[in-house]
Amino acid sequence: MKLGHKDYKHPLCEVFGYAVDDFSPEADRHRRNRLCPYNNKVPNCTKDKANDPLGVCSMFEGGTQTTIICPVRFRQNWQITDDAASFFFPKGQKWTSLIEVRLNDKFGKSAGNIDVVLVSYDDRGHVTDFGSLEVQGVYISGNIRRLFEQYMKNPKHNYNLDWSMGKYPPHPDYLSSSRKRLLPQLMYKGGILQAWKKKQAVAIHENFFNTLPKFPAVSEDKGEIAWIIYDLQYNESKNTFSLKKKRTLYTRFDTAIKKITTTKAGDIKGFVKVLQDKLDEKLSGTSPDTPILTDIMTEEE
Repeated sequence: MKLGHKDYKHPLCEVFGYAVDDFSPEADRHRRNRLCPYNNKVPNCTKDKANDPLGVCSMFEGGTQTTIICPVRFRQNWQITDDAASFFFPKGQKWTSLIEVRLNDKFGKSAGNIDVVLVSYDDRGHVTDFGSLEVQGVYISGNIRRLFEQYMKNPKHNYNLDWSMGKYPPHPDYLSSSRKRLLPQLMYKGGILQAWKKKQAVAIHENFFNTLPKFPAVSEDKGEIAWIIYDLQYNESKNTFSLKKKRTLYTRFDTAIKKITTTKAGDIKGFVKVLQDKLDEKLSGTSPDTPILTDIMTEEE
């Protein structure tokens, strides 16, 4: 009997493109041969290590919410390119997509690879315009590989492992995902594209997007970045997950960068208390004769 996904006691959702409790011949074949059904650059999964891939496409968060952790998962049916092209180019324009295109700065140094470049062209095959599509997966904290490997030893027996009491349970790390991946990509690659006045799109999972600061929206014709927001829709009768676009938000480039890089300051007293505690510890618990800063701040109030 198929297990209801809300009852999982571990965070694994899809492995090698299929639900962990899908034991159909196709699901078994993909697990056995470590295949990727989502248009990877090669037939096999290459996540983390090409010779020993971490075949987890998505995971559960809080029991029922899904989170896409592999960027290739967004390539299902190449919907993301259709959605980005509708922002980049006029209707009816011929276009195609190019994967992993290197972008250099003014000095010839690499600013990184663009995940997908959409290129429009004329009847003679000459480039007429292009736009950049970045795909944002989510970093994971905790040991998800150990759980994955345990599942792969015997999927039919281990598909409902109880990982709730495990040490360092895997969970999405949205803060690291935005600061270490999203922000650098927007600042370095995005800065070059903005200087060229080229439109950009970001394919991102809804749960990840909801952790970002709220961006002031503009109309599509004034947009410089299209945030194309997706979720995974579960089909219970087929026991499958499908990529589904939820909405698109258009923003200005500088506004988005400023929002992501601006940190709201907390109460300074909390930080001063941390400093005082560390100072007291360093001085072996002795108190200085002069008034401490926290007392002065309290008196001033």
